[in-house]
Amino acid sequence: MDNYGSSSSSSSSSYPNHNPYAYPPPPYPPPSPDPYHPPPYPYPYDSAHSYPYAYPPPDSTSHSGPLDHHHHPPPPPPHPYPYPHAPISESAPHLTLQDHSSFQYGSSPYHYQQSGPYPSPEIPLQVPSRADSFSNYHQQHSSSSIGIGSSVNVDGVNYSTVSHTSAYAPLDNLLSNVHLYDNHPTAPASPPAPSVPPLTSAPSSTRYDRPGDFYGYPGHSFSSTSDGSYSSQIDSSEHSAYGHLSSFDGSQHSQSLQIVPQQNKGSLKVLLLHGNLDIWVYHAENLPNMDMFHRTLGDVFTKFPGNANNEVEVHTDNKITSDPYVSLSVSNAVIGRTFVISNSENPVWKQHFYAPVAHCAAEVHFVVKDSDVVGSQLMGVVAIPVEQIYSGVKVEGTFPILNGSGKPCNPGAALKLSIQYTPIEKLSIYHQGVGAGPDYHGVPGTYFPLRKSGTVTLYQDAHVPDGSLPNLKLDGGMHFVHGKCWHDIFYAIRQARRLIYITGWSVWHKVKLIRDADQASNFTLGDLLKSKSQEGVRVLLLIWDDPTSRNILGYKADGIMQTHDEETRRFFKNSSVQVLLCPRIAGKRHSWIKQREVETIYTHHQKTVIVDSDAGNNRRKIIAFVGGLDLCDGRYDTPQHPIFRTLQTVHKEDYHNPTYTGNVDGCPREPWHDLHSRIDGPAAYDVLTNFEERWLKAAKPHGIKKLKMSYDDALLRLERIPDIVGLSNVPCTSENDPEAWHVQIFRSIDSNSVSGFPKDPKEAPAKNLVCGKNVLIDMSIHTAYVKAIRAAQHFIYIENQYFIGSSYNWSSNKDVGANNLIPMEIALKIADKIRANERFSVYIVIPMWPEGVPTGAATQRILFWQNKTMQMMYETIYKALEEAGLEGAFSPQDYLNFFCLGNREAIDGYDTTSSGGHTAASSPQALSKKSRRFMIYVHSKGMIVDDEYVILGSANINQRSMEGTRDTEIAMGAYQPHHTWARKASNPLGQIYGYRMSLWAEHTGGIEDCFTQPESLECVRKVRSLGEMNWKQFAADEVTEMRGHLLKYPVEVDHKGKVRPLPGCETFPDVGGSIVGSFLAIQENLTI
Repeated sequence: MDNYGSSSSSSSSSYPNHNPYAYPPPPYPPPSPDPYHPPPYPYPYDSAHSYPYAYPPPDSTSHSGPLDHHHHPPPPPPHPYPYPHAPISESAPHLTLQDHSSFQYGSSPYHYQQSGPYPSPEIPLQVPSRADSFSNYHQQHSSSSIGIGSSVNVDGVNYSTVSHTSAYAPLDNLLSNVHLYDNHPTAPASPPAPSVPPLTSAPSSTRYDRPGDFYGYPGHSFSSTSDGSYSSQIDSSEHSAYGHLSSFDGSQHSQSLQIVPQQNKGSLKVLLLHGNLDIWVYHAENLPNMDMFHRTLGDVFTKFPGNANNEVEVHTDNKITSDPYVSLSVSNAVIGRTFVISNSENPVWKQHFYAPVAHCAAEVHFVVKDSDVVGSQLMGVVAIPVEQIYSGVKVEGTFPILNGSGKPCNPGAALKLSIQYTPIEKLSIYHQGVGAGPDYHGVPGTYFPLRKSGTVTLYQDAHVPDGSLPNLKLDGGMHFVHGKCWHDIFYAIRQARRLIYITGWSVWHKVKLIRDADQASNFTLGDLLKSKSQEGVRVLLLIWDDPTSRNILGYKADGIMQTHDEETRRFFKNSSVQVLLCPRIAGKRHSWIKQREVETIYTHHQKTVIVDSDAGNNRRKIIAFVGGLDLCDGRYDTPQHPIFRTLQTVHKEDYHNPTYTGNVDGCPREPWHDLHSRIDGPAAYDVLTNFEERWLKAAKPHGIKKLKMSYDDALLRLERIPDIVGLSNVPCTSENDPEAWHVQIFRSIDSNSVSGFPKDPKEAPAKNLVCGKNVLIDMSIHTAYVKAIRAAQHFIYIENQYFIGSSYNWSSNKDVGANNLIPMEIALKIADKIRANERFSVYIVIPMWPEGVPTGAATQRILFWQNKTMQMMYETIYKALEEAGLEGAFSPQDYLNFFCLGNREAIDGYDTTSSGGHTAASSPQALSKKSRRFMIYVHSKGMIVDDEYVILGSANINQRSMEGTRDTEIAMGAYQPHHTWARKASNPLGQIYGYRMSLWAEHTGGIEDCFTQPESLECVRKVRSLGEMNWKQFAADEVTEMRGHLLKYPVEVDHKGKVRPLPGCETFPDVGGSIVGSFLAIQENLTI
């Protein structure tokens, strides 16, 4: 949903490279520009959510430091695993060590021990809150423990356990000592794992340096959730809260959380994995039959009279057995998942995963589970020590699958896999930013390929009046043109001749797109769309169906989110405009719990407008608008962001401020800041494809409607309309045109929301899709963000409605499930630059608080997760400064700063606000009217990297938007090939530079010379000082007119990176609510 804080009230395409989660194997070619040709490579590469990594023990050399070529046999170590290597059906575990080089990156001398039974990998929704039960699971290690040699009965399964007292500090303490960069040799792990016989035929090693070999497609790690088992003292032997053998896929963390059973092991190093994991999961053998209960039940039913003919269905001919799949996790955050194979004790997957990682971990886990109708059951785990893959060796073999007692889960049960780690410094694709020349193919491993030679218009806010922003000069004598978003959308709709397709979280027929002196200001959106449909234009609206809004037998409910979905549907009911209210639903194969969760708290969040436009020579072409602006109330605003002065004019019939409950007479409106774009060229046809895939899925007849002889899906077939040019013939700009754009479309969406994804999950890698449980997922938005951050060389500028992620690396609440990589990748990027003694700056603009009542439980929880994210990033940066010996010269805020926006208006002669209203003097309404201030709500979803690349769309930086199985999202990534660092070898001064400078002019109230060098320390400190000055003006008792809107985010960051509330300002002015948030209630997926 658009706001999830507390609220007061037949055209399926076959794109060849569609795998946003599982990166295709390195040797694959880049995405084809033509999505309608078959993929250029055959199957065996199954990138969808799978990550085959197994590690046999390392040789006697530690690979976390420089290799010692004088091998001295160590003393006999204790067995790190409670199982021998013998009981494998194949000869012996196979291992190939392919030593490329030695890395000291992230090595740490600290170790930990694990012990105890395996808890359930997934937790049912009914389980107590993660705060109460999950963290207890990880933190009660010292309060009570199972006695030595005792046994625990969990769900009828007896686990024998042996308790060990740890000689090591808790993992949180260990992680605090993990070095991001260690240039000193480290001692071998103690004790080293036993050696394993090598493979008879070792696969060739993967080279690091071949261009294009390693694509950092980020996709596997967001649906990952950290489970607290690493956040505790690893000697924990009490796991009573997690003794569930079976778990519901409907559980709140089913897509992400991976709770892995503890085992008695030798001490293992916690190391930082930052790079990519290249994994194959080949096959398993001799798995246990976890469905004996179902078979026994079937035998009972077949003995009833009349069932004699059915006996064969439950006996040997139709054996009922396990439906296995493998989940891959690092730091208990899922980075990949194989597809489910039905009724097989010897499944063959042959799935390939190429996963980005930015995790501190001791092991990579391969968790083998049985998929059931009600959830899943744990079979066992293969654990590969990170220390054994850290040097870059390829580990391949067949490994026993261990149950909770540390024994094989079934006689001969084993998993064959391979795993290889490549650190970030060896991945050449990230070394040059946006690459130059025809060989640069955009973000690899995505559903839609890079489309070349288009044009893009970038918008800030719904409207920019003439002369309201400064004139900005670009290269080549060009000037940045400040676009007028809603004005352009209005005229694009008005000039359409064939089709108008609109998607939205909310679409309101009463909204007026133009509000200046233009004659068009008399038209509402509803009137405009009705008139176009009467002209014969096909008008289709695809709007999220809010489950809380209803119109049944005269009973009307507006819904919690007040999206006007039912109201808009009723308005167009008797017209030729077709409105399809589309609920967010889970697939039929999901559990009942999972289906209720998805349809209740997740939304369709895309915002697009697609129309046909003049292509010259009496031809038409497709253009598309993509971004964060819904066509609904509360969104119209300008860079001035008035809060009182337009209440009786422009916003008289469009008042929006969900912060207040009760009487709002005379209260400030909530100003709205957003980013949007217009795409003209081949990429617009990919936006059209997204609409068609969603419409076909949503409009598919169900129930009685299936009896109709024919079904008209309402979509126009472009190939049947001779005057509309197709994708292959769309007019393009010249490659030599300095104003040409290359554009790529990204999504977060799954097969429950689109038509055209393959039915067979084995075909998912051909479309760059990821496997979830019973679903295929396009996670290319996350992939694009991680690729852009890793490739950044100078600075990153982000505006986003939310900023939550990388919870697996938080100091606490690691099990929350916000496991997208974005915050950790940014922090590690800064750490890399500190280590290289290079400047790098990150500016992040977020709302002062999430939209809604700031004291509400959901809003407070979001603020709490946001604060944890900030804290993790600043601590990571401080550690890097400390290791580089620079902590005295620089502070974390010399590299990373958070801002928000706000406005304050002095009373003047034009003020027409009412002073009426009966509210208490201490109410938020009364205080806001007296202080005449309010935040500017940042609804943007965009990122600019090095003034050469922009990502912009509907996706927030949180798990809801990045995971792909939650909110559905769309975004575009674009650059101008003539305006990149690789092309110019200096600061690009193209349209993206102009866009950032225009945004900064809006926020700061002017232009400073240092803004042209945003990575410089001078610029960072200047922008921060402006934000601090503006915050003091915003928070002061005296009411004064504000020239700039950029405010320091109201927290204090000390020189060691500790984040605290500002002294004397622990709550938001006027409206209350803790600035750093609070977390007291049950954990759920709504707020992450």
